[in-house]
Amino acid sequence: MQATLLSILGLALLGTLHAQDSIPVQADFRQDKLTGRWYSIGLASNSNWFKEKRHLMKMCTTIISTTAEGNLEVTSTYPKGDQCVTRNSLYTKTEQPGRFSYTSPRWGSKHNIHVVETNYDEYALVATQISKSTGSSTMVLLYSRTKELSPERLEMFTQFSREQGLTDDEILILPQTGEVGSTGM
Repeated sequence: MQATLLSILGLALLGTLHAQDSIPVQADFRQDKLTGRWYSIGLASNSNWFKEKRHLMKMCTTIISTTAEGNLEVTSTYPKGDQCVTRNSLYTKTEQPGRFSYTSPRWGSKHNIHVVETNYDEYALVATQISKSTGSSTMVLLYSRTKELSPERLEMFTQFSREQGLTDDEILILPQTGEVGSTGM
């Protein structure tokens, strides 16, 4: 019985590691070129919170900066009702450039973040595998330096999201927000 349980756990771990390895990372990743202001253009996820909040989601502004330790400080500002909410996250670098880890202090979930593809001055495609006690989920984000992207970039995001097993109702091009307060969202 114990050997069977260990075999199952081993296979589950191997499957998780394989899933993480199957997500590509930008070749010759340049972390310093990823810093600055980005807009969330697209969001895809098979998580329960996304399904519940999908109809409320709008484009947000994200500022990425590098810490003294070489990690990424990610500050996202988004509209919530009639106010702006800011959320800070610290993405810890891993041994592989373009790959980061993050643990949510609020939910305890572990995030394995991959910068899949970027040209640094127009768009960035980021995929995250999220693990928590209740299960795992996938999230794909499309960032842009401006509030609009070409139809080709939007299609690339949609296609990549589908390749990660996400369905069309789990893929969203975020509606633009107006200028909110002095945050410039």
